[in-house]
Amino acid sequence: WKTVQQSFYFNLTMFVNIGHYRYPAFVFCLLLYSFMISANLVIILVVSRERTLHEPMYIFVALLSVNSLYGSTGFFPRFLSDLLVDVHLMSRPECFTQIYVFYTYISFEMTILGIIAYDRHVAVCSPLHYHTKMTRKTVVLLAASACILPLFTIALGLFLTVRLPLCGNKIQRVFCGNWNIVKLSCVSTIVNNIYGMFLTIVTIIFPLLYVLYTYVQIVAVCWKGAAEFRRKVFQNCLPHVVSFVLNSLTIFCDVALSRYNIEAINPFLAVILSLEFIVLPPVLNPLVYGLKLPQIRREIFGLFAKHKLGR
Repeated sequence: WKTVQQSFYFNLTMFVNIGHYRYPAFVFCLLLYSFMISANLVIILVVSRERTLHEPMYIFVALLSVNSLYGSTGFFPRFLSDLLVDVHLMSRPECFTQIYVFYTYISFEMTILGIIAYDRHVAVCSPLHYHTKMTRKTVVLLAASACILPLFTIALGLFLTVRLPLCGNKIQRVFCGNWNIVKLSCVSTIVNNIYGMFLTIVTIIFPLLYVLYTYVQIVAVCWKGAAEFRRKVFQNCLPHVVSFVLNSLTIFCDVALSRYNIEAINPFLAVILSLEFIVLPPVLNPLVYGLKLPQIRREIFGLFAKHKLGR
């Protein structure tokens, strides 16, 4: 029989003792976090200031940047402080709050990318009806649904985890993970498993299938179009495809790692794989959209040029 150990703290056991290298690691992660904040703020600032970018696609890109700020801020401040200490204990309220932030961040990311796929599908396959379908009201409703629905679905899943009596407090992560806590349960977790599968289907599988469906139709339309039309569509859609594939892979790595025996993996590799979903999208999204979309790139360069002239 397992003994219930309802500790107020969780022990994050995946931190590797790197001795004095913790200080260079801290500086590197701080610079990385600073870049995430700066790059995503630039995207938000440019889209909000330039009226020419007040169109659905760019508004949704700005939402991705807002979500990147949300997700990275839910992780890095705590992670940076953990790099400088030897004991890595996290209180239950802080742990469950971090889980809620991470899972809503992932859900927001995938739903926003799904909405961008819908926007690109309408723009390419029904260009004459684009402005009647993608009205301001529609954009607000899509953005609101992408943000509000995950708040409730993730909250229910977290409630199912919070209620579990636990037989331990050790989490094999450098942050709190829902499945890692569920595995500590002293009772059956079949309800958690079923709901977790439901969330995975709704937040990952459905958006993936929908994006694949939209791009099959986009490719079919492009195949019949002129070379210039194909080039323009490719230029506008490539950043979204790259971003979606990147997010899908990082989320898949996180899900697979949470269900794999981490002790069988090199600890440094395990830490890197576990951090992909919270590090790569906030870093690469502003680069992909800022450098590949000519409208945003032009406004970013113009913003910096004005800044230099002002000095």
